[in-house]
Amino acid sequence: MLDPREAIDLLKAPFAPPPGYRAAHAKGAFYAGTFVASPEATALSRAAHLDGSEVPVLVRWSNAAGTPAWPDSRPDIHGMALKFQTPSGDTDLLGQTAPRMPTDDPETFVRLAEPAVHLWKLPLFLLRHPAVLPRFVAGLRGVKAPVSYAELVYYPIHAYAWVDADGRRTWVRYELHPVATAADRLDREFTGRDRLRAEIAARLARGPVEFDLHVQLAGPGDDPHSTVSVWKEPRDVVAGRVTVIEEVQDPEQGDDVVVFDPTRVLDGIELSDDPILRYRPVAYAESAKRRQGIARD
Repeated sequence: MLDPREAIDLLKAPFAPPPGYRAAHAKGAFYAGTFVASPEATALSRAAHLDGSEVPVLVRWSNAAGTPAWPDSRPDIHGMALKFQTPSGDTDLLGQTAPRMPTDDPETFVRLAEPAVHLWKLPLFLLRHPAVLPRFVAGLRGVKAPVSYAELVYYPIHAYAWVDADGRRTWVRYELHPVATAADRLDREFTGRDRLRAEIAARLARGPVEFDLHVQLAGPGDDPHSTVSVWKEPRDVVAGRVTVIEEVQDPEQGDDVVVFDPTRVLDGIELSDDPILRYRPVAYAESAKRRQGIARD
């Protein structure tokens, strides 16, 4: 296994960020909201946040680059992370605008960070890792500069087993679909390095921003243990609605850092054996350790 210290060094290398920031998705802001699960979700999983009651949610919208200086006008993958906060504990989802990872191998993924930013290095990397090419190209549709975080589809990419009250297991993949459309846009243009944060602040001043949480249910032969697998004919279920209400003060100060961990699950949800999913907690722990105790800009 790739040493997590080396993984974080490799992710940070293309950006040379100031200390105290995430190795990826360094630029972002926190928001408060709620989630209410649908009856269909409640029937499929006994997890506490899927019982149909209103659950508080901490949301972070971000850009994937490993530096807070990355301007919003530049192409990038964008993220929407959610922390569902229940009396039984928290559970996290990490959505991104690319629908799949370009590889199942953690080391290959981490080593892609440098050529993905310094594109002159990309041809040699792809020659060495030819299987990455079609998936990398497919992911490019998720990197264009958007008008708003509120209009994007986010893919948490990993599959999970939902377990119902009787112990029946269903493999699912999540998608976050925006309720907002181009017709809902504000009547002014937002510019500048931080225009996405300014736009979402103005949008929230007008009213909540909502997303429908969908799950794709695996069918026979679909592989839940690979982020690059394509499910043939998954059944789509609307699992509930996320309502984002307001921006909140950044909770990350000194030793207090927030970690969104896709392996943090509650009873009623089980992890797949996806190698990327299983590797992420050790890398996040190393990143969090480096962020602690540092005053950020």
